[in-house]
Amino acid sequence: MILDAGGGLGRYSIELGKSGHDVVLLDLSPEMLEISRDQARKSRVQHRVRQIIQGSIDDLSRFNDETFDAVICLGGALCHIVDETRREGAIDELVRVLKKGSPIFVSVIGRLAVLVNQLVLFPEQIEIREVFQRVRDIGDYYGGYGFAPCHFYLPEEMKESFEERRVEVLELVGLEGLASEHQKETNSLAREYPEAWKVWWNTHLGTCTHPASVGISEHFMIIGRK
Repeated sequence: MILDAGGGLGRYSIELGKSGHDVVLLDLSPEMLEISRDQARKSRVQHRVRQIIQGSIDDLSRFNDETFDAVICLGGALCHIVDETRREGAIDELVRVLKKGSPIFVSVIGRLAVLVNQLVLFPEQIEIREVFQRVRDIGDYYGGYGFAPCHFYLPEEMKESFEERRVEVLELVGLEGLASEHQKETNSLAREYPEAWKVWWNTHLGTCTHPASVGISEHFMIIGRK
């Protein structure tokens, strides 16, 4: 059984179900969970998505220790817990419910990419101490400027949090990697130059675990084993 913690609309749960895995989907938003139920039915995997539960990733007390064969927490759900105590508690919970020897996959929003994004899209905000400089120095953003409150991670910060809990970090992966902040160009390449896209895709796969690629990626994922 796999826990999809903060799974939102159920995209990952549905794909895991299609691959033959049993999944428990947990998310804070009842509206998203209702959509996920409908999508699971439409995809004919409702028998695989065993439970769809409303709840927060920092309180998994409904589950016993070492319940799940794998845990995923993707899409930056962890980042949306800005309070450090609650956020670290969420990591405790994700690790607690994972069986010993089993894998965990957690993706977050990368801090350095956010700073680049500010330079490109919102240069006028760089001088605002409570926005740019707070993100730069501690990673916290409290909202008010067009995006939900978040904590943005550095790779070494993420790695340390899991190693402190005796999780073996197997890999850090830059999900956008070298293509970060170049969504338009990446999509255009895939659409208009299919042979060049194959070369670029292989380039991405060959570089996405390089520390520099992880560091600049808009989202990066930690892959660990308890």
